[in-house]
Amino acid sequence: MKGKLQFLAILLLFSLLAACAPQAAPEGTPAQGEAAAETEGENAAPQVSELKILWAQWDPADYLQQIGNLYEQETGIKVSVIQEPWGSFGDRFFTEMAASGDAWDIVVGDSQWLGQGATQGHYIELTDFLVSTGIADSVTPATLTYYGEYPTGSGRYWAYPTEGDALGWAYRKDLFENPENKAAFQEQYGYELDVPQTFEQLMDIAKFFTRPEEGLYGVAIYTQKDYDAITMGMESVMFSYGGDWKDEDYNVMGVVNSPENVAAVQYYKELYDCCQVPGLSNAFFTEANDALISGQAALIMNYFAFFPALASSGINPYADVTGYFPNPAGPGGAQHAALGGQGMSIISYISPERQEAAKAFIQWFAQEEIQMKWAELGGYTCNANVLQTDAFLNATPFNPAFATSMTMVKDFWNIPEYGQLLEVTQREFSRFVVEGQGTAQETMDTIAAEHDRILRQAGYLE
Repeated sequence: MKGKLQFLAILLLFSLLAACAPQAAPEGTPAQGEAAAETEGENAAPQVSELKILWAQWDPADYLQQIGNLYEQETGIKVSVIQEPWGSFGDRFFTEMAASGDAWDIVVGDSQWLGQGATQGHYIELTDFLVSTGIADSVTPATLTYYGEYPTGSGRYWAYPTEGDALGWAYRKDLFENPENKAAFQEQYGYELDVPQTFEQLMDIAKFFTRPEEGLYGVAIYTQKDYDAITMGMESVMFSYGGDWKDEDYNVMGVVNSPENVAAVQYYKELYDCCQVPGLSNAFFTEANDALISGQAALIMNYFAFFPALASSGINPYADVTGYFPNPAGPGGAQHAALGGQGMSIISYISPERQEAAKAFIQWFAQEEIQMKWAELGGYTCNANVLQTDAFLNATPFNPAFATSMTMVKDFWNIPEYGQLLEVTQREFSRFVVEGQGTAQETMDTIAAEHDRILRQAGYLE
């Protein structure tokens, strides 16, 4: 591997020297003719000595810094991961981009940013790079599509799938494996109590374990109205029920309010009404985990990124008896999960040599052995081979469910208008599920009409 890295370093240096004259300008700025002439043949050091990567403030960013430290050891190029709190992450990034800023070389951005990053010129296109290097074939197709491709189905890529994530489920194995529970469930529902394979089974199990007199309830599902929580929870059911947000021509009427989506929304409402832990009318990842840790919920929905806390005996008293499974299948057999996670994009406003240096880092990071290290640290790799290794599957109790989920993820809109579309779904889902206003059909008709209006105003529909 080291020989390969040396080759990459030499290749990078050669490409930089070929593309741009050597420079004496401040690091990372475009080459300047006079300075280049002065230093030509004198400067054998890499033109780019540091790469700056912006990401949100959380554990995976710490893991990426550790990976970056390995890169510095092997290439001499320092990698600095700049972390920004989630609440201001997007604002900080897009404020810098609005000014065509070059504060960072790479951003590990939200999948929903792809459209804005591509159409507003913030990201460089990575299609030729990812395809010619084979990186595009190294990740699961679903992650390449939803973390990297814009427009969806175009074959044009703007990000390398970096931190995979999806909605999955955690459950109390001690409750499921209890002989009395198994016998009672078998008698009541006519089949064995086990990890649910379908949403119909999940509903049965949630109702079975809803026992207010014992302080136990069936589920903790997302209901938070802020940003995207209830929409992500809802669409995990919608996708598996065979529904979607649009057709291939951006039409939403008849799609958003399709019978499949209406049935899925009705299901989510029923699950909330029958079996949600009391008080969780504004629940996101913290509340979902807390419901299981406190012993109140038999099943919880959450992103895999938040399952490490449940596997820690220092945090979760049920850690040794907590199991995990991917999102179940819908009535027609479809099985998908709402996407989380982010992809790695290169900022367009940096100099060509910094862009090439950023590509070299991504190419190094995408290597299977580095992706294995990434996974060992706690990063959620999207590398198709690594996901199937015994080392990965046995590393944590939730990795097998994660590996399955990375083959079936789907995402919300990623066009620049995603924020407007999301505001509608958050408001309408909360109004129906939590506040109990209207019907499932009315909810989806309203969302369809408002999405149609937004898309027409933006020019996607005539």
